[in-house]
Amino acid sequence: MIAGSAAFGFAGCASQPTVYSGPEVTRIQVLKERREMQLLNNRTLLKSYKIDLGFDPIGHKTQEGDGRTPEGGYRIDRRNPNSRFHLSLGISYPDANDLAYAKANGVDPGGDIFIHGTPQKWVGTPDWTWGCIAVTNEEMEEVYAMVDTGTLIYIYA
Repeated sequence: MIAGSAAFGFAGCASQPTVYSGPEVTRIQVLKERREMQLLNNRTLLKSYKIDLGFDPIGHKTQEGDGRTPEGGYRIDRRNPNSRFHLSLGISYPDANDLAYAKANGVDPGGDIFIHGTPQKWVGTPDWTWGCIAVTNEEMEEVYAMVDTGTLIYIYA
């Protein structure tokens, strides 16, 4: 879903990476309950995607293996062009608050939370990740081209 009259430029095929020449993505919003991820330039919606989440999507991630997708404000902190889930963008979970909570409760907060595509043998089960945010591989190529390291991401219940 494209909103507004922003100009978009995507070019790509299987042998070349997707190139994006539109407005900068300044913020990502993930609306867990709606299973939606939005890419925004300031207040303008650039693109919206249906998503899959962790296999236990209700609530904030608090420890390794809980199957939850974190909630709160983070940043895109790394890019992985060689992900086993097609392509991936790392989310800066856990932050200082997540680490403090885990320490106080004697648990491992977990980590390696990403926005990513799907594995080769994906069967289409909803909410199948271990806490990540998943889109189709074609959509992930767009997201990967549009989003820079350092972009803010807000994940809402």
